[in-house]
Amino acid sequence: MILISEVGPRDGLQSISSIMPLEAKKAWIAAEYAAGVREIEVGSFVPAKLLPQLADTGEVVRYARGFNGLTVAALVPNFKGAEAAVAAGAHKITLPLSASETHSLKNLRRTHAQVMDEVRAIAQLLQTLPIAERPKFEGGLSTAFGCTIEGIVPVEKVLSLAEALMAAGCDEVGLSDTTGYANPTQVKDLVRRVRAVVGEEALSGLHLHNTRGLGLANVLAGLEVGITTFDSSLGGLGGCPFAPGASGNIVTEDLVFMLEAMGLDTGIDLSKLLHVRQILQEALPNEALYGFTPEAGLPLGFEQTADR
Repeated sequence: MILISEVGPRDGLQSISSIMPLEAKKAWIAAEYAAGVREIEVGSFVPAKLLPQLADTGEVVRYARGFNGLTVAALVPNFKGAEAAVAAGAHKITLPLSASETHSLKNLRRTHAQVMDEVRAIAQLLQTLPIAERPKFEGGLSTAFGCTIEGIVPVEKVLSLAEALMAAGCDEVGLSDTTGYANPTQVKDLVRRVRAVVGEEALSGLHLHNTRGLGLANVLAGLEVGITTFDSSLGGLGGCPFAPGASGNIVTEDLVFMLEAMGLDTGIDLSKLLHVRQILQEALPNEALYGFTPEAGLPLGFEQTADR
């Protein structure tokens, strides 16, 4: 089983000027759940003045928790955000740590050392919770494959930060191609090298962008080295507002089609997923949506793994 983590309600919405109404967000989540999506990053606990698009994240988390078997994920930039995520009941929290310190200062307004202090404080907070109420804590290594501000990010820097995140109390780390710089050879190499220092189980997910058309190729590279979780955004919404030119999340519809066409089970009904797009089109009429599969439709005779 390959887990598709839908990040559109967070990464997609934070990168556009339009504000999606709360009821539309709820309809989006409900429709994706009905299609078989079982992990959704529903928002980010950041100040509303910075990202008014995500001001209702607490309400969205509480709503999404009503779906049995759905992992409700949220991004947290700091300890305060983690407190809010815990209070709302998120099952998984991700704190982004940019391998590029310049990007970290732009994104979180914190140095690497300051972010590590936040990670340790969050880990201590989570340890006070009963195990059944403790969300999984991921350290997301942003700009792991390159940065639009600094350029090349040394692999040694990524490795040291991955080790530091685990030592500070994260349950796992994730690698993010925030700027769309990655290529398949680089993906395989970095995954292997990070796993060599943090352990096989501590790295299972990739957040890849399609900025230069290599998103799905990079997914294939990840599959070849054992990655089982991939982030994507319905309609390709999103990017990073703090990294110039970093557009192009992988399109969820295209990713599911590729995996299912390869005979890999995602648990997602693609025909139902394609209809979810209508919710975005109606709620965000001024925003562009992307994807080849939604435009071309499913091939004649196409069968999903569950039907074979």
